This record gives sequence, structure tokens and C-alpha cells, in this order.
Amino acid sequence: MSNSTPTPSQDQFANKAQAWSARFSEPVSELVKRYTASVSFDQRMARFDIQGSLAHAEMLAASGVISNDDLAAIQGGMQQILQEIEAGQFEWSIDLEDVHLNIEKRLVELVGDAGKRLHTGRSRNDQVATDIRLWLRNEIDISLGLLQQLRAGLAQLALEHADTIMPGFTHLQVAQPVTFGHHLLAYAEMFGRDAERLTDCRKRVNRLPLGAAALAGTSYPIDRERVARSLGFDDVCRNSLDAVSDRDFAIEFCAAAALIMTHISRLSEELVLWMSPRIGFIDLADRFCTGSSIMPQKKNPDVPELARGKTGRVNGHLIALLTLMKGQPLAYNKDNQEDKEGLFDAADTIRDTLTIFVDMVPGIRVRPEAMRAAALQGFATATDLADYLVKKGVPFRDAHETVALAVRECETRGCDLADLSVAELQAFHPLVGDDIHAVLTLEGSVAARKHIGGTAPERVREEARRVLAESANR
Repeated sequence: MSNSTPTPSQDQFANKAQAWSARFSEPVSELVKRYTASVSFDQRMARFDIQGSLAHAEMLAASGVISNDDLAAIQGGMQQILQEIEAGQFEWSIDLEDVHLNIEKRLVELVGDAGKRLHTGRSRNDQVATDIRLWLRNEIDISLGLLQQLRAGLAQLALEHADTIMPGFTHLQVAQPVTFGHHLLAYAEMFGRDAERLTDCRKRVNRLPLGAAALAGTSYPIDRERVARSLGFDDVCRNSLDAVSDRDFAIEFCAAAALIMTHISRLSEELVLWMSPRIGFIDLADRFCTGSSIMPQKKNPDVPELARGKTGRVNGHLIALLTLMKGQPLAYNKDNQEDKEGLFDAADTIRDTLTIFVDMVPGIRVRPEAMRAAALQGFATATDLADYLVKKGVPFRDAHETVALAVRECETRGCDLADLSVAELQAFHPLVGDDIHAVLTLEGSVAARKHIGGTAPERVREEARRVLAESANR
């Protein structure tokens, strides 16, 4: 017998079905197979993998690389595969590593050699980059729609509470009166910028890598612009090395997602505080809360608490992707398989969180009397008294000191500025007139700020209607 290494037979590794198995003299170990496989999580891109493959096949046929008969066979096979996947009847195999090889193997089973020709002129490197972009583009569109719905919900609630007085805070100390509607519109602004960031990110996601092949392009007469038009891409990636190797578009999405969750977390923190019986500004619908296993009176705001916690999860995915890319040389490296799970989870998290908040926000039950009572604490109209004196000709710093002395006196007496008589206020400054109490009311304070972005109820209603119109016209 010869001691030379035997040549693997044609079907030695047929049960393994790797596209590259002919190069190797032994199969991959079971541990390595599990360690390197991505099919357990990347199968969610199946629909987009099929979409990209069909556009590629149509281009190959139009360019004369494959026949029209091959194209028809591929189209028919892919249609059946899609039906099997949607029906939950598709058999995913870890032996085939990823979503791409699983689908390709099934296609070959269905249509024979035509299926083997599909991969002409492309690599899994540009294939996966295309699939991710198609999938992410769809996720961005879903999240944009949800952001607009959330903004509309906030704006509608703001419209209903344009006159509802509440304290505005700095350092969690009562600062000046605002309205609940004005407060809600601050979040509508944040989520509006989030939508702008996602829209801008989408432009860079929406570029076609297909045609870059493994790293250097292909010698086949392909038409990348045709594929881009077919798949709805705005442009093609202009450098084959960059097209297959960079994931900055995914990092950018995760950064935008982290900001969305940061804004969600800030709103969540306030909902938790407002719902506390010690504050009692709002109540949430029961379906967004849970009880206690031991304390029967409890109603816990679990949804905003959990959303606040999930913010760290999305932040972590951003850092993980940045770290993943920082040391990679050109071009594609297996490291990039690690881009998907964090990206998928970030997209899932913002989609699920936004969906719940879209439902939760319109059902917030407001307690105006508690908000008003809180606004009467902490001398919320002190700044209005200072502004009143300034309008009478007093330098602002002098007016500030005068009012601070008045506040100190009120603290000693246990009363509010509005409780002092005109004569008592004149003791602090002689320019105080009979019109002072109109200035010191909560309603007078918010109404006086009529500029763009101010607290005046008329401005709040105007801004709420603007946000509602923007959301409806998206």
C-alpha cells in the first residue's frame, strides 16, 4: 500500500457540503464547525439573500454570462425556497455554515447546474455585505416609521396638555414653571433628530457592494449599476476592497440606535419618577406595569425601567463593533462575522422599544393637580419677579439679589412670593407695583414666554401641530 496521502473522492465530504471542501484533506471538527457557523443567527437575512441573488442572476442573464433558461430555473427554485422558509419547512444545516450556503445548496438540489452557476461573478464576501445592507435598510425604514408615530403620540398628548402647569427642573430642583405639553415636546424634538440621523445613515447604507467579489472585483462582464437599480440602491460602492471589508455603516447605525435609546432612557427615567406616589404626576396603563410577589399594593413601571436598562445593551453593541473593526487590515476577515449578532440585537431592541412606547405614551394618565401643586413649591416664579424689576430699569444682577432676599424671607415665613402683599414686596424694592401678582402667577409665567421654543400655551399648541403635520407627511 502507498504511504502517500489519498486524494479525496468526489463525494468524500458530500455530507459536509462546504463550498470549499475539495481543498482540504480532513473535515472540520464539530467544535470548530459550531464555533465558526453563523446560520443560527444570520438566517434572518434569508429573504434579502434571495432578493440579492435574484437581482444578480437577472444581471448575469442580461450580460450573457448565464442563459435565460438558467435564470428561469433559478427564479423558480428561489421562489420555492422562499416559500419553504416562510412556512418554516426549510432545513437549516450547521454543516453549511451560513444562510448563503444553505440556500445555495437547496437551490442546487432543486434546479441542478443552474443553481451552481448563480455564484458566478460574486463571493460570499460581497454577498453578505449586500445582504446586511438590504436587511439594515429595511430595519431603518421600520424604525423611522416608529419614531414618527412616537413623535405624533407625544405631540397629541402635548396638544391636550398645552395649558397643564408643571414645574420645570434643573438639578432636580424646582426652577421655573413650564407646561406638561412643553415638556413632552422636548422629547419630540429629540426623536426628530434621531429620525434625521437614521435618514442620513440610510444614505450610506444604501450603496451596493455586490460586484466587488472576494476583494478585487471580477473579470466577468457584470453590470453593477443594473443590480443597484434593481435592488433600490442609490449608488454602488466605488472600491472593491472597501466594499467587502468595512462595516462603518453598521457602526453608524448602532451609534444612532444608542442615541435613540439614550433619549428613550431619559424619558423612561422621568416616567418612573413621575409615577412614584411621592410625586404622582402620571399613571401608566396597567398593561405596561407589573406587581410584586410579596407586596400586594405595588404597581411597578417595568417597561420604562427595562427600556432604561436596555440602553446599556445597545451602547455595548456600538463599542463592540468599533472594537471589532479597529485592528482589521484590508480586506475581508472572519472577524466580521461578529458584526451581525450585535447589529441584529441593536435593531431588534430599538424596534421593540419604540413599538411599546408608541402604544404606551398616548395612554399616559396625567394628574394636573399634582403637577400644579409641585410647581407652587420652590419659588418657581422668582425669575419672573427678577425680570419684572429689570423691565422697570433695575440692572439684572441687582434684581437677582433683591429677589434672593425676598425668597429668603419667604423661606423663613413658610410662604410663597405670591403670598406677599404689594407693600411687603415693595420693602425689597420700591419699583414693585400693583401689577406684580399677575407676574407671579404660574399661568402668567408660562404665558409670558411667547417666543419660538417658549412655554406659552399658544406656542406649545403651534409646535405640537407642526410635529403632527410632519409625522403625517412622512
